[in-house]
Amino acid sequence: MSVVFEYLAHYPIFYAFLLIGVGMAFGHIKVKGISLGAAAVLFLAIAVAAWGKAVGVETVLPPAMGTLGLVLFTFAIGNNSGPSFFSNVRKSVGPMAALIGVYVITAVVAVLVGQNIFHMNSAQIAGTFAGATTNTPALAAAGESSGSPAAATIGYSISYLFGVLGMLVAAIVALGHSASDTDKPEAVTHMNLRVDREDQPRLGDLLKLMKNPVEVSRIRRGEQGPIWVATANDVVEKGDLLTALGTDKQLKEFLALVGHKSSHSLRANRQFLDFRRITVSEPKLAGKSVAELDAILSERFGAICSRLRRGDVDMLAAADLMIEMGDRIRVVGPTTKMKEISKFFGDSSKGLTDINPVTLGIGLALGVLLGELKIPLPGGVEFGMGAAAGALIVGLIFGRIGRIGKQVTALPNTTNSVLSELGLLLFLAQAGTNAGMQIASAFTTGEWVSMFVLGIIITTVEAVCLYFVMRTVFKMGGTKLSGLLAGAQTQPAVLAFANGRTNSDPRVALGYALVYPLAMISKILVGAVLGAL
Repeated sequence: MSVVFEYLAHYPIFYAFLLIGVGMAFGHIKVKGISLGAAAVLFLAIAVAAWGKAVGVETVLPPAMGTLGLVLFTFAIGNNSGPSFFSNVRKSVGPMAALIGVYVITAVVAVLVGQNIFHMNSAQIAGTFAGATTNTPALAAAGESSGSPAAATIGYSISYLFGVLGMLVAAIVALGHSASDTDKPEAVTHMNLRVDREDQPRLGDLLKLMKNPVEVSRIRRGEQGPIWVATANDVVEKGDLLTALGTDKQLKEFLALVGHKSSHSLRANRQFLDFRRITVSEPKLAGKSVAELDAILSERFGAICSRLRRGDVDMLAAADLMIEMGDRIRVVGPTTKMKEISKFFGDSSKGLTDINPVTLGIGLALGVLLGELKIPLPGGVEFGMGAAAGALIVGLIFGRIGRIGKQVTALPNTTNSVLSELGLLLFLAQAGTNAGMQIASAFTTGEWVSMFVLGIIITTVEAVCLYFVMRTVFKMGGTKLSGLLAGAQTQPAVLAFANGRTNSDPRVALGYALVYPLAMISKILVGAVLGAL
């Protein structure tokens, strides 16, 4: 067997991709709907490297390969999360602050228990924290700041499994209370209405009379007149036909203000007004808000955005939502101008796969540079956030800015997904081979027991604190809370479980998206601080 391991050690590129391919083959195997996913690459790399050491051959992948994978992963995650991260921080200050507080409490518990009871060093504590919270970038930050990445990776690998299972249990408990949820959203539907009012109000003034206004998408003057996209400045006359979207309660309130239901469907009549999903591949549009885009579409084409699809997620075209390359926009506009509108957006599949090498290269370079900067702390100590956190922060900023002049800084959602997955797999392969050199000693000395127990404590403290705060302070429903727990754990397996139990209730995704970017950043920073202690 030594010949095989010597070959692997001599050809690291072959070795890395062999670990990725075989590891993911195991990672895709599901047991009761749960799979290891990318973590299977880490466990396989540990096993192979440990086996190699047992026969006298060191099969460790070059550290630079792990660093490259890590910065690719964190930059892509940040770039993808930039718009939603800053938006969520503004809109949900309370839950965001609570999440950070929970991580701080969890970290303090980890240090007190790890140092005073189990006599673990900083690398082991930080790595165990990363595994118990199932966050690979936190592992990288911990290994980098502690100077002992192998020890951190051992702690991660031992505590990881309960990190997944423990939060799954918390999600099950949360979903057990879903029947009493008070935040269940009402279904959105549409209604065709005939105007009975004779005072000819402006549509915008009419909608201001409602506590929660509906969305009016189409207006037709009379039964045979043209149909056009509704605006706030349109004057509503008696006999006009309107198409409104909202909940049943909202539509009933609007109906009482306007007139009566009509059997005429303006959506079915596409003679004057049509709708189409169009791919954003024109770089000039990336970084613009929906409100800015609507202003351009209204002025040039008499059209508006009604829906946006990013990846596999459909969203309402909210005014402050930022447009990204590769988005698919549902546009409502004049039938005769649909070709012009498609040309305006670009409507090319290239927008889904463009890696934008200028943005990627400069962003990664700036991220690594930021990570190398040393911040002076009291007592003459210097703190460096590391390449992982640096790339993440630059990615977030680039994603939020969208563009600088003519240069687009937000990569397409699909591109970010591919880059993040490839980067994560490269990092896990390298980190696993590094840890495999020391894993045997952890088991022979009994250190693994301390790491395992500390991991259980960390995951339990995190889950209990989040559950208590979100349920009692913010009155969050069980369904949304299950998604928030998955996002706080940055754990796709918990998200998939919650979606399966709720038939993909949108509140699960809402809870997940609410905290995921901040959770990612917070755990990276906590991992770096714990490793530097």
